[in-house]
Amino acid sequence: MGKKLGNQTISFTNPVGVLGNYAIVGEKEGAGNFSKYFDFILKDDTFGEKSYERAERKMLEHCILGAIDNAGIKSKDIDLLISGDLLNQIISSSFTAREFDISYLGLYGACSTMAEAIAVGATFVDGGYFDKVACATGSHFSSAERQYRFPLELGNQRPPVSQWTVTGAGCMVLGAGVTEICISNATFGKVTDFGINDVNNMGAAMAPVIAIIGP
Repeated sequence: MGKKLGNQTISFTNPVGVLGNYAIVGEKEGAGNFSKYFDFILKDDTFGEKSYERAERKMLEHCILGAIDNAGIKSKDIDLLISGDLLNQIISSSFTAREFDISYLGLYGACSTMAEAIAVGATFVDGGYFDKVACATGSHFSSAERQYRFPLELGNQRPPVSQWTVTGAGCMVLGAGVTEICISNATFGKVTDFGINDVNNMGAAMAPVIAIIGP
């Protein structure tokens, strides 16, 4: 088993390697500086579906299958799927898991979901409980607007500090053994209240994290 470093970090004794990964994003994200790192860029943010929520679920399924294929394995080789999203009852992840005959653990950590999934997944692999774990998360700008602010159909004016939730999904397959990229440690943060009370200014609430972690 791993060991604890300080008060918030655990170190994995056994090698936890990244076997495969896949990322899919919307057109807006694909036009940014990181476009070359994405495996698939949507040309239509509905992804051919009748609603943004259905599109979000489809993105998750697409990226999980892509990561499994990138790892050179089959869905049946995955012991556990860990996934989360921003909607009520993490419904996108839950409906996606319905399409796979794989044990499922749902997580909700908002922007921290992927890091949380990797930390939990790596712990399971390090402990020898699972050999291969798929860690995934996804979100959709339009479904998040309906969830947290106002449906786009209302045409509400956005405050200058409003954030844009990412339209995208990503998955990483972890496995026992050494690979080019390995997960060696996991650090768990704390909740700190900096007194930000503007519900439309999520950037101000999240900026201190960057200041603490550093560039």
